[in-house]
Amino acid sequence: MQVIINKSSELSEATIAVINEKVNKLETYYDRIERAEVFVKEDDGSAANGHTVEIRLAIPGNDLFATHTDESIERATAEVAEALRRQIKKHKEKNASHQN
Repeated sequence: MQVIINKSSELSEATIAVINEKVNKLETYYDRIERAEVFVKEDDGSAANGHTVEIRLAIPGNDLFATHTDESIERATAEVAEALRRQIKKHKEKNASHQN
């Protein structure tokens, strides 16, 4: 899976590592993820108001998308990854019921 990180400001190596870890872990739930695009934005330019993390997963069929805003990029990434994990689970259940 290809992970593309788009950011509005510089991210530390530790933050990039956390993002990559959370995104790559999603592959354990669904091995057909082709690409993950991660967007890290500072709300209205002030880190005090938080960061918005958006992740779009390119999978066969419709892409999956989630977004979350938090003061911590790491927490926001964890929330988005969890939301995507739930979407992957629903997607797989839906596909399994169509194949029966």
